[in-house]
Amino acid sequence: MRKLITSMIACAVALGAMIVSLPAVAHDAWQEVKSIDVRAINKDVKPGKPTVDIGIYYAANFDEKFVEAVPLSGIMKEFMQAKKIYSKAGVQLNLLWVKSGELDPKYFSLQVSNLQASKPDDGYLNMYKEAVRQPNILSDHAQSAFETIIEPDENNNRTLYLIALQGVYMHYYDGDEKGRNWNSTLVRTGGLSFPSYMHGSTIPNRIRGVITLSRYDDKNHKIIAHELGHKLMNVSHEYKSVSPQHEIRMNGGLMVYGTGLEIPSGAEGRWHKERLHLSPYLYRADKNGNRVWNEDYKEEGFYYDSLYGDKVVQFEGQRKKR
Repeated sequence: MRKLITSMIACAVALGAMIVSLPAVAHDAWQEVKSIDVRAINKDVKPGKPTVDIGIYYAANFDEKFVEAVPLSGIMKEFMQAKKIYSKAGVQLNLLWVKSGELDPKYFSLQVSNLQASKPDDGYLNMYKEAVRQPNILSDHAQSAFETIIEPDENNNRTLYLIALQGVYMHYYDGDEKGRNWNSTLVRTGGLSFPSYMHGSTIPNRIRGVITLSRYDDKNHKIIAHELGHKLMNVSHEYKSVSPQHEIRMNGGLMVYGTGLEIPSGAEGRWHKERLHLSPYLYRADKNGNRVWNEDYKEEGFYYDSLYGDKVVQFEGQRKKR
């Protein structure tokens, strides 16, 4: 009996040592910013109308110069502008919260492209069809960052997350006039939406709602609304008769670079408004407050996903002649 008791004590001591040696479970790093009245911001949100849930993350330990350039107050101005723009299109933006906390500085700046998995566009297909064959793939660093920042929730894959970061860099190939010689181009983005039309299912479902913000538009307050458009309409930089490209600058609609804020509809408007209302990120709250979600993507969320039916545009690729 004495041996048994001794053995039990030894096991208990060993177990205790193991428990002591385990790392402590960290509490949530993110806390809601109390100075921002979320309820007041959402006072216009009504049950039964198409709605999008959005959360905002802004690290408390960003470098001082970044805070001066991209203040949280500026992000909130852009969010309020986005609410107005989408309200005119019949969609409500519901702010879940604005959170701040200490973020590991190794995630302040990200190169988000997996260079080994990318190649130039041959130009035989349009960019939407080409993306199905060659979808964008996140870098391991970027995926780790987003999985660290975005807290687990049952509605992760239906929620949009606006994440402020000091630098977000995207890679693509730029060819000469004959399409023979290609250079790797790295662009510093002001906002990046990681849309389904370019990624499909290469982004894990839990973090597919991520949007990064690295610049503040103090004139038009348009960046957030524009990036939301990539996610919600699932279209690139395009406007009416102008087919998508990496960059289009004109005084057109919301989805091109310029001062335009329009979300056009119908075939002439490339079905932007109609695609918006079909987005899987939209829901209608019933009388009990339960969310009744739109249908989810059927073929990974690429532009021609059958979710959109005939609300698509057929256009030619941009083949460079050799």
